[in-house]
Amino acid sequence: MLKSLHFLFLLTTLLLSTTIAAQVNDSNSSFKIGISSKIKEKEKAQIIDAFEILNRGDAEAYTIGHQIRKKARTHFAKINAHLLLAHYFNNRQLVDSSNFYVNQFMKLNTVGNDSLISRRKTAAYNLLAINCADKGLAEESKKWHQKGIILAKKYNEEEDYFTHLHGLAVNYVAIGDSKQALQLFKECLTYKKNIEIAMGSYINLGQIYSENKDFETSDLFLKKGLKLAKKQQYTSAITSTLMNLASNAQTQNKTNEALALYDKVIKIASKNKFYKEKLNAEMNIASILINKKRFSDAELIYTSALVNTIELGYLDQQLNIYENLKTIAINKADYKKAYYFSSQYFTIKDSMSQLQRNKEIYELEVKYQTLQKEKEISILQVEKVNRDLELKNQKEAIQNMELQREIENKENENELLSIQNATEKTINENSLLRKNQEIKEAQFLIQQAETQRQKSIKNIVLYSFLIFLVPMIGLLYTYYQKLNTQNELNKKQDEVNEQKIASILKDQELKLVKASIKGQNNERLRIAQELHDSIGGNLAGIKLRLNNSNSNDLASINLQIDDTYRQVRDLSHNLIPEKFSENNFCNILKEYLNNILKGSSISSNINVYPVEEIDLLNENLQAEIFKIIQELITNTIKHAKASIIDIQINLIDNALGIIFEDNGIGFDAKKQTQGIGFKNMKNRLKKISGALYIDSNPKIGTIISIEISNLTPPITNEV
Repeated sequence: MLKSLHFLFLLTTLLLSTTIAAQVNDSNSSFKIGISSKIKEKEKAQIIDAFEILNRGDAEAYTIGHQIRKKARTHFAKINAHLLLAHYFNNRQLVDSSNFYVNQFMKLNTVGNDSLISRRKTAAYNLLAINCADKGLAEESKKWHQKGIILAKKYNEEEDYFTHLHGLAVNYVAIGDSKQALQLFKECLTYKKNIEIAMGSYINLGQIYSENKDFETSDLFLKKGLKLAKKQQYTSAITSTLMNLASNAQTQNKTNEALALYDKVIKIASKNKFYKEKLNAEMNIASILINKKRFSDAELIYTSALVNTIELGYLDQQLNIYENLKTIAINKADYKKAYYFSSQYFTIKDSMSQLQRNKEIYELEVKYQTLQKEKEISILQVEKVNRDLELKNQKEAIQNMELQREIENKENENELLSIQNATEKTINENSLLRKNQEIKEAQFLIQQAETQRQKSIKNIVLYSFLIFLVPMIGLLYTYYQKLNTQNELNKKQDEVNEQKIASILKDQELKLVKASIKGQNNERLRIAQELHDSIGGNLAGIKLRLNNSNSNDLASINLQIDDTYRQVRDLSHNLIPEKFSENNFCNILKEYLNNILKGSSISSNINVYPVEEIDLLNENLQAEIFKIIQELITNTIKHAKASIIDIQINLIDNALGIIFEDNGIGFDAKKQTQGIGFKNMKNRLKKISGALYIDSNPKIGTIISIEISNLTPPITNEV
């Protein structure tokens, strides 16, 4: 589901680039000069066709992408060919190849206005986020989605913003933060311009509530997603939604319903070649049949599924099937088959272990070869040093030989002075010997000095490390003591803050009670005055006339009774707030929420869509909704100890939905007894054909969902 949304995002960016490209001058002259409009249109059509081929899963998209990349004459075709190849490799989970083409795409993203470049960047960020998620790097994926959100906000790109918001919500699901994911998916539902985003949000919400064992709410969201998927004829989403609904039914032991849903999945998967979904549905049906002790039927399904798993190479699924076939054979007392299936099970398991061992052996071999190469490099370095020393000695030997030749030449030229030359030769030889000895001694001293210098360096490094380590330990110990002190101060500060919050809540509650009593007293006084001054006087006059009446007075008495009836009716109608009649219900609700939370530590957020249609609802219906929300806010202030209240009101398909959420202490909805406030709310909802759902657990918070399908006003008994 998420992959499809990313593809639609890329295709949207591509089509936008098509409409803007005609207005943008290409900065690269090789793409700007001599290119006819026919060539531009032809290459745009090729790119769009290639993306459609990719969406069908056809491998031909790879060949087309490379052909366009090499032969492209327009910047539009070249940059989108890289985007096509990046998405192709992403579909096949070849993350490094996909990232390579994304980076090439980013390098070419320099042509166009700021808004167009921004949209291309957000498309690239989206693909990088998917690649990180495929690698299991959820935090890295979050980073790219957050970059995309910042860029989309900067240029007011609403479509890009919600696409990245949906991807970020999926990241939160991956890291187990379902609360944050719920909030983001619900925000995605407020965006009505992209049905695919709404559909994906419904399905993901259904999966989250299913994991939390709230199957009723899960089915509610999944069915809404299924409705949109059928409307769009989105077969992969239909299959996924039906699988989730079937799983919910199976978990709740609604086996007939689960079997019917799995059959639908198998039919759709077979038609569209969704092999894995078909296989999962068949195996789930077989598990239901085993629970019903219909072993022969289950065995038939597992045998058929085994053939498919072998063809597709699903080793884990083969293990599962052989294990279940063995269980069936044991239940049928066919121990020969049970032994065979058990043998096959261990054969597959050994095969998987061997594959794993081969992989580990290969990794160890690579490490060994790396170490061997490092050793060879070290040996070569030592040999190089030895060769340098030998070369130096050879040079000195050559110098000595040259000196020897000079002496011999001199002896030949001076035969007459042979005795002197012999003496000088002896002296020179002795001198040379001493020189060689001095050279050797100098080399020995140099080596000894170098060894001593290395020892000194090692000692200096060791002493420096010790000198640095001692104050560092002291600093760490001081920092540790400071942290402990700070933690104690924080705990005490938290206790003081909790006491202050409790005091503020009590003061706020007291103010609410006083204001309520004062308002009730004023209203009673006004009604009493009305009854005494006008209605009471009229009734007294009617009584007096009736006592002294004749037939001629009946008409005037009738008029006086009509006047009294009108006054009573006006008085009852005055009890309904006149402000609702001005079609500003949403503003009144926001003003009430701001006033009642003023001065408290509770922050609020209210989202209403569409405001105009909700403001035009019947006044009596608005009054009932207002009183229900008023009761929910009062309960949160009194009992929840919350810091945030979030209210969402949506009018979709002539049905009004209200989601009231707080982050308070929550309660166990199954064990909690319902007070007068909840009973009053349910009575009001009953009058207006509404339903109330409570999702609350201790220390998690509370979510109250209200759905009103009948928006006609409640019947009131007029006086």
